Amino acid sequence: METSLIAPDNTWALWAFLTGWAAISIYLEQRYAWASKISGAIIALIGAMALANLNIIPVESSVYDAVWNYVVPLAIPLLLFQANIKKIWQESGRMLTIFLLSAIGTVAGTIISFMLLKDVIPHLDKIGAMMAGSYTGGGVNFAAMSAKFEAPGELVSATVVADNAMMALFFFVLMAIPAISFFRSKFKTPHMEEVEAGVSGDEDETQAASFWKRKEISLKDIATSVATAFILVAVSFHLADFFAGIIPSGEDVNIFYQVLGGIIGDQYLMLTTLTVIVVLLFPNYFENIQGTQEIGTFLIYLFFVVIGVPASLSLVVTTAPLLLVFVLIIVLMNLLFSLVLGKLFKFNLEEVVLASNANLGGPTTAAAMAIAKGWNKLIVPILLVGTLGYIIGNYIGTGLGMWFQNLI
Repeated sequence: METSLIAPDNTWALWAFLTGWAAISIYLEQRYAWASKISGAIIALIGAMALANLNIIPVESSVYDAVWNYVVPLAIPLLLFQANIKKIWQESGRMLTIFLLSAIGTVAGTIISFMLLKDVIPHLDKIGAMMAGSYTGGGVNFAAMSAKFEAPGELVSATVVADNAMMALFFFVLMAIPAISFFRSKFKTPHMEEVEAGVSGDEDETQAASFWKRKEISLKDIATSVATAFILVAVSFHLADFFAGIIPSGEDVNIFYQVLGGIIGDQYLMLTTLTVIVVLLFPNYFENIQGTQEIGTFLIYLFFVVIGVPASLSLVVTTAPLLLVFVLIIVLMNLLFSLVLGKLFKFNLEEVVLASNANLGGPTTAAAMAIAKGWNKLIVPILLVGTLGYIIGNYIGTGLGMWFQNLI
């Protein structure tokens, strides 16, 4: 196995890289027009992918695990603190509808891809279950389905590599679609128009720089926002673990307990729900905290750097080229269904691309895209709807996996 220039256990160097590259990505996005169009999120992802493939940084490290286990959970409540709950419920209904329509594309793509490749890829019934779950809610479902169907370790690793490589490319495509005149001419784009209307007339200032203006922030703001986020994560995760431990689980329990466990026994869904509740109960407290969006967004940028790291293109080409074809078919079908059904049911382009992102990447990547684009009114709705994908995806993955097993 090739070794990287920075060792996996060189913790400080890797944290320096993650934070440094995230900061550089934000700087480029706010300084140069070309970078603003690409978005800092994509710059962060592509840079990490390039350095990992050049063996400068390792593909796996406990530092990356820390981002998944600690940074991402902290970012979620921080980004929910400034939410207007009444507007969320008014707008999330539309987002839920397009999310479910987009999920139809995932199901159709998985079935088509399975039928085409089941004779040439071993254990495709297990892979199909994993990817159907993952592409209806994100990586949480991937892990759940791989454990449920007891997929071989090397199979899981190869699929993860193919998945991450495809996601890196797919996120770039989704970021680019709103800037393409063909799509803008076919869909309404109210959120993009709102952002563009708010950009100042300074030609030297990018759209991102205009959006992320300097704001007044105090030491008390930093202290209360970070401390509150830590408390919410701690309470939510302990509550979810408690309920998961007392609610009956397994294949023999009835559907009520399965659904209940999926709702209140899931850490991220509990975190989102509890944060929304406390913001609703104490609106004045959260409205008076400054800087939560900025801190949460920086944490999300660390996440974007990390998801670019495992996309080892050489490993995909040498060990699992057909897996790349398998996930490509699913991704293309999801995007096709999202665009066609979104147009048919008169959804905005921003809602369509975010729904597709939430299906394939999960709520975190979709929220990060909304943040990067400045679509503030869609951040919370896509977080809430995308988090529901954790439950929906597990049932879709389980159903398709059990069906595929009978076809092998």
